[in-house]
Amino acid sequence: MKYNILLGFVLLSFGTITAQSTIDKALSEIAKNNKTIQANTNYWNAQKVQYKTGNSLYNPTVEYDYLKGTPANAGNQTDIVIAQSFDFPTVYGKKNQLATARTTQADLELKAANQDLLLEAKKVCIELVYRNKLQLPLTKRKEATEKWLAHFKKKLEIGDGTILDVNKAEIQLLEIKKQFQDNASAIAKLNEQLTSLNGGNALVITDVAYFDVPVISDFETLEKEIETQDYIRKTLEQEKIIAQKQIDVSKAMALPKMEVGYHYQGILGQTYNGIHTGISLPLWESKNTVKLQKAKMTFAESALTDHTNEHYYENKQLYGRYESLKSILEDYQKINQSVAPIPLLDKALAAGQISVLEYFVELNYYNNSYNSFLEIEKEYYEVVATLLKYQL
Repeated sequence: MKYNILLGFVLLSFGTITAQSTIDKALSEIAKNNKTIQANTNYWNAQKVQYKTGNSLYNPTVEYDYLKGTPANAGNQTDIVIAQSFDFPTVYGKKNQLATARTTQADLELKAANQDLLLEAKKVCIELVYRNKLQLPLTKRKEATEKWLAHFKKKLEIGDGTILDVNKAEIQLLEIKKQFQDNASAIAKLNEQLTSLNGGNALVITDVAYFDVPVISDFETLEKEIETQDYIRKTLEQEKIIAQKQIDVSKAMALPKMEVGYHYQGILGQTYNGIHTGISLPLWESKNTVKLQKAKMTFAESALTDHTNEHYYENKQLYGRYESLKSILEDYQKINQSVAPIPLLDKALAAGQISVLEYFVELNYYNNSYNSFLEIEKEYYEVVATLLKYQL
């Protein structure tokens, strides 16, 4: 009975990945096919169009008045006014700058949303690889226990075994089958989730290899790299710029609006025509608008400061966990890989040197140890993926 047991077999594969892993390829597909990404793209493209509207001239107005005079010899009066109103000229430049700032923010919002979604997809892929790796030893454990059960039953038939040994093997097999089936169900569910993330296009990961982990710098260096590509921080910074542009627009809107046009008047057979001009005094309409935009600027500054502070310590905690997990995995790798405990246990049981109970107790100890390794390895890659989210 042969087990490729525990740490030795899997640790040999730790860090040995192809140039582009299956996970990287899956993320490339999801980036193209994901419906949420497509919807977000369409939404923010529509928003950018909207930001560019509203900065044109007001609609021209045409006024026509026909006034019938009394008494009859008073004559009738006709008035026609064609007018075009517009804001103070500097307003249009300020509004264009605001629209440009909002367009930039829309791009940042889209990138931030896509980054979050791709990280979610990457974690699903990591969970799948973990489940695939776990299924391999579960399959071997199930097959090996089935063989031992058949062996104990045969010994019982010839009077060389006990029903207790058969019962112990059956209980062990029942537990392993449950783990095997639960893990198989989890794999199927995760592959369905991956297909959903891929826009309904079938996407299945059967690999037992994660992704290549690049050399990760010291925390302070990594933190600077993360902040450089932190689209949430960039969005908040852009919010400050937008708030300042809105202040500029509000101040410009407080300047008088003007109106020019043509005025025709006809009365008692006489006609008059000439230039129509007007001015709107901003006494009430713009009240408190600058004050409001300044309050928004203060809020944007506070939000940026809070995010920067929180993000720094989140990354610091993640980096600490990364170093801890990396150290634990390196300790696993230092275990003497030449030791193969399960084949030794098999030989000891076959030779009658240990009881069936002792065999399964020791076997479960090593199996649990291996399961713990797989869980630690999965968490390690999840932490790395989160730290390197800025590269997605």
